[in-house]
Amino acid sequence: MVLLKVKFDQKKRVKLAQGLWLMNWLSVLAGIIIFSLGLFLKIELRKRSDVMDNSESHFVPNSLIGMGVLSCVFNSLSGKICYDALDPAKYAKWKPWLKPYLAICVLFKIVLFLVALCCFLMRGSLESTLAHGLKNGMKYYRDTDTPGRCFMKKTIDMLQIEFKCCGNNGFRDWFEIQWISNRYLDFSSKEVKDRIKSNVDGRYLVDGVPFSCCNPNSPRPCIQYQLTNNSAHYSYDHQTEELNLWARGCRAALLRYYSSLMNSMGAAVLLVWLLEVTITIGLRYLHTALEGVSNPEDPECESEGWLLEKSVPETWKSFLESLKKLGKSNQVEAEGAEAGQAPEAG
Repeated sequence: MVLLKVKFDQKKRVKLAQGLWLMNWLSVLAGIIIFSLGLFLKIELRKRSDVMDNSESHFVPNSLIGMGVLSCVFNSLSGKICYDALDPAKYAKWKPWLKPYLAICVLFKIVLFLVALCCFLMRGSLESTLAHGLKNGMKYYRDTDTPGRCFMKKTIDMLQIEFKCCGNNGFRDWFEIQWISNRYLDFSSKEVKDRIKSNVDGRYLVDGVPFSCCNPNSPRPCIQYQLTNNSAHYSYDHQTEELNLWARGCRAALLRYYSSLMNSMGAAVLLVWLLEVTITIGLRYLHTALEGVSNPEDPECESEGWLLEKSVPETWKSFLESLKKLGKSNQVEAEGAEAGQAPEAG
């Protein structure tokens, strides 16, 4: 049983071909937009690659770039097919290739939909990547004299200023690492010696944070050292008073920024996917309507177009059978090759 059968006359076929031609070129523009979005996301991720643990986060932008390029290629070709469909002589050369082309288009739409889903589901892996990357970045904050790490202090400071954040999960993360280089410590000072001796790992730990954690909107001058010592500051209680530091951790700030970017891109890709699906359905109707023309010498005659030649279960069943036949033919070829090699070995 034919699924979703529609009758077409010459006028309707021409309108369908012209409409599809226009939609295909709109999809080419949409493909350029997807490519641009992927490129923008890749650049944004590369900007903070020093505070990211691995390169898995680049899967989404790379996929968007690839899908954008393929979308431009497929829709340009589809636009050419729709343009040639108005001329029977030109359309004849496309006839043998239309079915395989439509199958490839369906596969492309499935992959595009999966890429759109990845944009929404990337949050989990991005969170763990940022957690480990920020932790390592903070650990190397003091290594301003170490080749390959001398830029980390500037990177972390600019990150905390730009995103108005402090530490990995919060400002207290700075209490657990030595973020002041040994180069700037006076080892003849009793206080420095006592702090290093009091630590098992021999690190100089302080209840302070870098200057980039300070919130300039606070009316009080920034308190960045001895944050837990109430007696060190006038009219100060660190447990009750709102500190003049950024309260949010950088992991949450970056995660929110990148999640909002990828959610917006995922929504845009889904809209493009709907347009692509509409074009593929229209191209299938145009293909079957032109195939159904009973008298090629009479272009004015009516024809029928459909989406599927059989029902959905029957189409799925025939697809599985064709896969089985393909598997059996490959198996027979492999056995024939082995049988041909046996006499040679003898």
